[in-house]
Amino acid sequence: MLVAIDGPAGAGKSTVARLLASRLGFTYLDSGAMYRCIALLSLRAPGRDPAELARDASIELGGSAGEEPGAMTDRVLLDGSEVSGLIRSPEVSEAASRVAADAGVREALVAKQRELIAGGDWVAEGRDIGTVVAPDAALKVFLTADSRERARRRAAELGADVETVLAEQVLRDERDSAREASPLRQASGAVLLDTTGLDIEQVVERIAALAHRTARSG
Repeated sequence: MLVAIDGPAGAGKSTVARLLASRLGFTYLDSGAMYRCIALLSLRAPGRDPAELARDASIELGGSAGEEPGAMTDRVLLDGSEVSGLIRSPEVSEAASRVAADAGVREALVAKQRELIAGGDWVAEGRDIGTVVAPDAALKVFLTADSRERARRRAAELGADVETVLAEQVLRDERDSAREASPLRQASGAVLLDTTGLDIEQVVERIAALAHRTARSG
């Protein structure tokens, strides 16, 4: 079974998906980390074609082989090297939004993501999981929240100024929604869940209930 969670920055996708995977005993796929990896490679090699970098990159997410499904880890290996902290920097975050608009990058990473989720039970999150990567997912959820609430969450995570994060978020939302390759939008058949005013546990509980109902009806 695949649970696809999409939504804009700051909606809580990563935290919710990680906890949901642990709750359900599924494996967690952080597609955003994959784009961040390509952004890091692009910053290191500014003359290289990002799509070529994406095709050639070896990206491993989560724990090592043999770890239980749903293991709570943000471990990311890029070409064999640990980059978990590096890809979370503001510089890489900004670059990730740019490379994600590259159709060649998206094509390469979508292929890698589809290969990963081809078997087993997964919770996958990103901006195009339900629309492009896995439109036939058993359960599709689109998480959103008030723009200032999303900026507040992101600022708390980064230790940054809320107004600065809000301004950057507006630009990123516009870029993600307007790009030609896999624009951010709610997938057909997706459940819209506004997380404004909800804590993480409440959101996880609601999606877990949806997943259990979906599994029973399937």
